[in-house]
Amino acid sequence: MADIFELFKKIETKKDSPDSAPTHIIAGLGNPGREYERTRHNAGFLALDYLGDKLGVSCTRAKFNALCADARLGTHRVLLMKPQTFMNASGEAIRQAADFYKIPPENILILVDDIYQDTGRMRVRKDGSHGGHNGLKNIEANLGTAAYPRIRLGVGQKPSPQYDLVSWVLGVLPKEEIANLVSCFPLIDKAAEMIFAGDFEGAMGLCNGHRPPVKKSESES
Repeated sequence: MADIFELFKKIETKKDSPDSAPTHIIAGLGNPGREYERTRHNAGFLALDYLGDKLGVSCTRAKFNALCADARLGTHRVLLMKPQTFMNASGEAIRQAADFYKIPPENILILVDDIYQDTGRMRVRKDGSHGGHNGLKNIEANLGTAAYPRIRLGVGQKPSPQYDLVSWVLGVLPKEEIANLVSCFPLIDKAAEMIFAGDFEGAMGLCNGHRPPVKKSESES
């Protein structure tokens, strides 16, 4: 019996050791709750769920005011995060995890919706302005810097300048636009590996030229 307890002790020690701690974070932005699941603002959540499935994990562990999962991405141990603080306070959850594991901003990758690109287009950025996005604005405020990488996921532009922005980003994506958005998700894991290796040109080349499927109505016109 003593041998069994000793074995459990070794397992727990290994699990909590520095070698097993994540060195990088990938956070998808969105709003919690079923009513937001397929909205434009939840593109980051959708992308992170896809990435988790591909890496064989699911973000179900509640920690840091987020739903989390530990994953292996290439040679990196990565914490996948879906902040549950609502979009405008996303940075609070990410800062908690970054402080706890002592992860620098350059090792934090954000997956975020982008209303300035067509649905399914992608843009990799090494750093830069939040562009008016409240989630990115809050992350910048909490990390104290804009020098963190992000992959911006196109969710389509407003139909007119007068269209209410909140109504647009909280609007549910039509079925054909969901298909276009999801078409870019298979590139994210490879792009993240390149970003964490410092190969931003490679990640940009992989992602920025992606074209979503042509709609049937367009191909027949």
